[in-house]
Amino acid sequence: MTIFNRKLLLGIFCFFAVNSETSNKISFAEIVELSSGNLKIVFHLDQVALINSYALDDPSRIVIDVKNTSLDSAINAQALTPIKLVRASEVGKNVRLVIDLKGSVYWKKPWQIKHKDRVDLILEIRRDRTISKNLRDIIVAIDAGHGGRDPGAIGKNLLEKDVTLLIAKELERTLKDTRGYKPVMIRPDDRFVDLNTRYQNARKLGADLFISIHADGFKLSSVKGASVYVWSEEASSITAENLSKKELTNNPEVKSKIGKLDIRDFDEDAARTLFQIAYEAKIENSIILAEKILAQLKKDPYTKMHKPNVEFADFRVLKSIDIPSVLVESGFISNPDDAKRLGGKAGRRMIARSIFLGIHNYFKDKPKPNSFMNPLPEFVEYEIQKGDVISEIAIRFGVTTEEIIKWNKLNNKSIFPGQKIQIDI
Repeated sequence: MTIFNRKLLLGIFCFFAVNSETSNKISFAEIVELSSGNLKIVFHLDQVALINSYALDDPSRIVIDVKNTSLDSAINAQALTPIKLVRASEVGKNVRLVIDLKGSVYWKKPWQIKHKDRVDLILEIRRDRTISKNLRDIIVAIDAGHGGRDPGAIGKNLLEKDVTLLIAKELERTLKDTRGYKPVMIRPDDRFVDLNTRYQNARKLGADLFISIHADGFKLSSVKGASVYVWSEEASSITAENLSKKELTNNPEVKSKIGKLDIRDFDEDAARTLFQIAYEAKIENSIILAEKILAQLKKDPYTKMHKPNVEFADFRVLKSIDIPSVLVESGFISNPDDAKRLGGKAGRRMIARSIFLGIHNYFKDKPKPNSFMNPLPEFVEYEIQKGDVISEIAIRFGVTTEEIIKWNKLNNKSIFPGQKIQIDI
């Protein structure tokens, strides 16, 4: 492992006066060559920041705009191939980081790690001679509702926290094995995660989308069906208003933490005023995403709809100012039919499929720059996993077994782990 520390790489030519309206400062830390061959570029921040990152190809470079931040000191660092230069400049109240490259790279969208004394802003890249432009994965944050000491809704032999985690893992598997997507689990197991931490972690992980998965319960067992929600201060129905109130009742820590976040956390509430345009775009895109997922749920013959249109509710977990975010209520575990569907793998898989296809269709309308969805591909590429059979893959992607066989010329041929197949969705 080769480590270029700050003292060797960072030429300090001058110090910049701190903008009185920005308290967050950024400095260059190091470049690390990992055992995988990837290069990890690290910057230090005082607190988690709102960032925007993108790649350009002529000439090749990656740009990271760090909002409401000033330079702690000048950055002008030369480094290993394929990095030519790491540089920075102040643009108004923001800092623009530029990584000049010698060729095309696969890059991971920058993420942030909070420590007691700082926040690390990390960019990882890998030289890839098989690509002709800089490319990255689309990051989908999957939030399994409740967990740990918070069971959520309670049905007969069924807990909401278990249902949501199992659906989340189904969705994670499909995204993980589909080229170009990278799922990140906000709650990977049966642990308690408070609401503020959920959306804050989505930001730190650099998520492009945030999907929160829930199930519901009601005193009348006849109430059933799925719904999809987007954030709004005003509820769109009595059901939405009741769910909003239930969220606060079941999560008293939310009230106590609003406005009292850790000093290194990003304040989403204050940012809604500072970055109004970004926030309005996020709501618009959230509605599009919700409509795409809702359309797929309606196609599922086993899932009944509780609300036929996109609903709006004050769910704090959806309040990230720039990450399109939706909450999917998969059904009522207090209803016998929904409970049976959500208690079985087949029913949960259909919910996960609807969410996945909704996500994919969203990116058809809103293709993410520097990803495999721009320009739109004719096929998606799925990597066969141990235990996979074509019929189950077909169910996951909403296609037929015959179509997969035809697209991949698999007549009388076996599939095997590691094999890559094409699916037209």
